[in-house]
Amino acid sequence: QVQLVESGGGLVQAGDSLRLSCAASGRTFSSYAMGWFRQAPGKEREFVAAISWSGGRQYYADSVKGRFTISRDNPKNTAYLQMNSLKPEDTAVYYCARDPTVGGAGTARTLRAYDSWGQGTQVTVSS
Repeated sequence: QVQLVESGGGLVQAGDSLRLSCAASGRTFSSYAMGWFRQAPGKEREFVAAISWSGGRQYYADSVKGRFTISRDNPKNTAYLQMNSLKPEDTAVYYCARDPTVGGAGTARTLRAYDSWGQGTQVTVSS
């Protein structure tokens, strides 16, 4: 497994932007697809976005498409989630996760497809 550490969360107003980072340990970060999930109070953890091992393919939940952008910097072992036009309903703890499939395409959207998770970072959007 790999250790993942998220950062960049905070309290913002509706319409603001935030960029989350996910720093990964180990030397094989570039071999795996990465995903972002979120969990709001009283709700199940849900898929937000995923990116292929190379960064060439990105996938998004309908609720964030056009507002969020997932990216990665393989030499820095870091994945990012740029969140623009934030809404109160985006309030949640955001988690990054690794798909253990070598050369993953980034198409996995279920929790069980990912084997390593960060501790999460809180994003709160006020109206």
